[in-house]
Amino acid sequence: MPDHDLSEVKDRIATESAFVDDLLEEIGRVVVGQRYMIERLLIGLLADGHVLLEGVPGLAKTLTVSALSQAIGTDFQRIQFTPDLLPADLLGTLVYNQKKGTFSIKKGPIFTNLILADEINRSPAKVQSALLESMQERQVTIGERTFPLDDPFLVLATQNPIEQEGTYPLPEAQVDRFMLKINVEYPSRDEELEIMRRMARTSERPDVRSVATPDQILRARDVLNDLYVDERIEQYIVDLVLASRNPGKHGLEALVPLIEYGASPRASINLNLAARAHAFLRHRAYVTPEDVRAVVMDVMQHRIVVTYEAEAEQVTAVDLVERILNSVEVP
Repeated sequence: MPDHDLSEVKDRIATESAFVDDLLEEIGRVVVGQRYMIERLLIGLLADGHVLLEGVPGLAKTLTVSALSQAIGTDFQRIQFTPDLLPADLLGTLVYNQKKGTFSIKKGPIFTNLILADEINRSPAKVQSALLESMQERQVTIGERTFPLDDPFLVLATQNPIEQEGTYPLPEAQVDRFMLKINVEYPSRDEELEIMRRMARTSERPDVRSVATPDQILRARDVLNDLYVDERIEQYIVDLVLASRNPGKHGLEALVPLIEYGASPRASINLNLAARAHAFLRHRAYVTPEDVRAVVMDVMQHRIVVTYEAEAEQVTAVDLVERILNSVEVP
């Protein structure tokens, strides 16, 4: 990229990313810690990719998503997924009017900007699959009519660890449509102390102010397209993904019996986009290998299916991504 073009992109990023720090600070007023999770939610928002949050109850997943929607001034719907939930409860349905003898369409809660699919794996596959069209095509079909969804549209889903009672594993096709999967960890000791001091009271919690707008998010997405990504960075991204499919060709023979399926082409696309968004959050006009390495776990861990042998040896997809990351040469 010529120097004058890069300088122009730098100026645009300085302007369009000004809201990022305000956004992080405003959410931090309500959510203690969890900086990693908050940044990944912003990456999903900026890169137009859905996010799956996994963690035990009580780690502020729902609170963080709610605070994010308020901070950017978007419409927000929270849907509690339960075993008796039906697709129509999510998407909407046709309602028959006996007097007129006609059908009318009643839209469901999915017609909003941010959807919080809370405990998504508490519902069976037919309900989970009802999200597929909206997540991929940004549209919903009810009866014979198809309705486009508003922009920005983002599904932020929380799930309990699959070992817990009463959970249904997400279908592979749907898992692949999530740009990022984030493992939400327990807070540190100091953070736990601060959480207790803030929340162990009966008074109202602080309200979240709107410090950004949906238009700012859409403009930021346009800027992402202009960030400079060197050809060596692109090749590095592809090498990481290909190493999960053909580990033997990348000097990782030990992983061959452990990987059933590697990451799909969506991983390459999303890794590029997420790395761009990561650079944008740091007000940079170019992508570095560190940007790629920072988001590769979130992009790839849910796209690798391990074999029974790996399960028997208690090797997880996270372990496999770490071994790939440590083996593929960094440009």
